[in-house]
Amino acid sequence: MVEGRGLGEPWWLGPYGLLARGVHAAWEPRLRRRYGEGYDERRGELGKDLRELGKAHPLWIHAVSVGEVQAAAPLVRIVKEESQGGIPVVLSTITPTGRAMARTLLEGYLDALIYYPWDVPTFVERAVEALSPRGYVVMETEIWPTLLFALRRRRIPTFLANGRLSPRTFDRARRWSFVWKDVWGSFEGLFMRSEEDRARIVALGAPGERVQVLGDCKVDALLHRRGAPETLSVAPPCDGPFVLAGSTHAGEETVALEAFRQLRGECPSLRLILVPRHPERGREVCQEAQLTGPAGLFSENPGSWTILVVDRVGVLFSLYRWARGAFVGGSLVPRGGQNLLEPAAWGVPVVRGPHMEDFAEGAKALEFLGAARTVTDASSLAEAWRWTLSDEGRDAGLRGRDYVEGLGGAARATWRAMSPRWEKM
Repeated sequence: MVEGRGLGEPWWLGPYGLLARGVHAAWEPRLRRRYGEGYDERRGELGKDLRELGKAHPLWIHAVSVGEVQAAAPLVRIVKEESQGGIPVVLSTITPTGRAMARTLLEGYLDALIYYPWDVPTFVERAVEALSPRGYVVMETEIWPTLLFALRRRRIPTFLANGRLSPRTFDRARRWSFVWKDVWGSFEGLFMRSEEDRARIVALGAPGERVQVLGDCKVDALLHRRGAPETLSVAPPCDGPFVLAGSTHAGEETVALEAFRQLRGECPSLRLILVPRHPERGREVCQEAQLTGPAGLFSENPGSWTILVVDRVGVLFSLYRWARGAFVGGSLVPRGGQNLLEPAAWGVPVVRGPHMEDFAEGAKALEFLGAARTVTDASSLAEAWRWTLSDEGRDAGLRGRDYVEGLGGAARATWRAMSPRWEKM
């Protein structure tokens, strides 16, 4: 427990718990239908094997979905490495896709994989009693107060790892600053990705002495995945260069297709890969792409194509490896952008729109290094992709790769900041 931290609970926790009970009771039939998989675990009803594992006091790491699991993966591996396998690790997720990603990335490293309990007091108490964790780590900012204060009552240390607060999240949170001050005060350590994230969380009432800037664990995950064996079932084209538009939202594919159409007149062998942020949009995007040229869906393994639309989760990062230039989506529309460090890790020059609030630090750094360019429409995207295909673009990509490699080490720094709390257990 942090020295000087009282065990008194905030006044709003009781009403919050009553509200959580009421909402769950009202929605219980719908929740049972929707969450058939893992329903008992979401109610805190853990099986005999998990209760037995609780006797060893595992480290509990929570990662809500795919992105958070990717950030957690290098931390899990380092915990096992540094403890020589002596510390059991339980990873919880909320989404099935997060669970699937955890199985892919962390096979052989996890002692248990569970669904996170709903934040209803009865469910939380069951789960905490069963697992009896030595510590709890939440990735990014997936905050559930009932669990945090249940752990606090038992003097179980809690940590926020890879912490991030986007400008939008910060603006919303300021309206409930008294709640967030209590929440941040329940953590023993708050490990943020950047100085900007640190400034925001302190402005929301986090105790400054508990906040550290340790970097982005997702960079460690990227560098690890970069060296992993290839898992693609469809190879990119080998008879010409291709550019890629990744994690795109509605409207961005239209811009990418028009930019590609402009470039095809100069480079007839050029190909385009479109990777919608939401794979279920794949068929719709493919129909639009067919108006520009021969297009196929990744899942259907087309024999030949000019435009490939990816409708499968988990292959974008591998595809960046062969791209000559990459447009990172969620940035021409006000979605905050997606992770432009992914293509940069492969030495691919990066193109993005003006909306990059969620990845502002990396965007600024890559632009400063000349490894990224900002576009606003199809004409500027075509010009930027033209640059990526040049020798100048190739050199720019190498500068971006060097930048990403220099960011590694956050996961190990996070472990070293936490481990003294339970190294004698």
